[in-house]
Amino acid sequence: MHLSTLLILLAGATITGSVAAGEPPSLAERLGYRATDRLLIINGDDAGMCHAANAGTLESLEQGLMTSATLMVPCPWFPAIADYARSRPHLDLGVHLTHTAEWKFYRWGPVAPRDQVPGLVDPDGYLWRSVEQVYAHSTPEEALIEGRAQIRRALAAGLDLTHLDSHMGTLQYDVRYMETYLKLALEFNLPVRMASQSTLEKFGQPGLRARFAAQGIVFPDGLIHEELRDARGDVKGFWLRTLRNLPAGVTELYIHAAHPTEELRAITGSWQTRGEEFEVFTRDAEVRKLLADQGIIRIGYRPLRDLQRSQGVSR
Repeated sequence: MHLSTLLILLAGATITGSVAAGEPPSLAERLGYRATDRLLIINGDDAGMCHAANAGTLESLEQGLMTSATLMVPCPWFPAIADYARSRPHLDLGVHLTHTAEWKFYRWGPVAPRDQVPGLVDPDGYLWRSVEQVYAHSTPEEALIEGRAQIRRALAAGLDLTHLDSHMGTLQYDVRYMETYLKLALEFNLPVRMASQSTLEKFGQPGLRARFAAQGIVFPDGLIHEELRDARGDVKGFWLRTLRNLPAGVTELYIHAAHPTEELRAITGSWQTRGEEFEVFTRDAEVRKLLADQGIIRIGYRPLRDLQRSQGVSR
């Protein structure tokens, strides 16, 4: 029996037991695990951005600890990673919905026709550099058109998409753009990255997780997001501390794994951190041992997608 089918059947059995006991099942239980299990999604952002990102992401997915990755469809190296992934359907890949092009010299434009998303395009013909500029010049409707075009291009490339998230959080920092995020999740029936409840409360949006869940969208219990500020200068130490204190349930962490090449150095000042994250989650024996010793179960987004599609969404 295929693993995803087995997990869905197990999830159904778990739900029956939980409902009988009068308690709503946790996401872990719905996926066929115990409520006390610690499940971890290690997602690699920015795949497709450049060759160094592709090489680091694929090595980490195939040989390291990374369990899923999200692709920047508008970027120059998306066709290369899509070509690789077509013959490897086991890879767990989603779309890193990209509405910005932040680097100084390495830029890209929209996938959708420019006359359909004029507010997303800066005077130089690229996507805006910052989220604030997107909000100032564009609209949620244009973001929807561009997001839909990116997802359709990934599907047309032959990819079996497992989830969605948003580059630089463009679709997640403004409630109007969160509606775009929800529409895309419903239209393509895909789970999403979602900020933790505590983070959303700080942004004054305590009901967003419940709104997505009410329409059948599945997302992890927690996201390591704000805490990433603490990783500067001690990437490995930060992740070791974080993994030791991982809570029960399904948690997502995201990294930007890349080979620290001359290409990457020319693109971004964060090349060193990206290289360190690649090492920590691909080649570091101590981190691998810690996960095993702690009993942390690594999963990708595919089980979440299969669960969501098995239960249906409210359109």
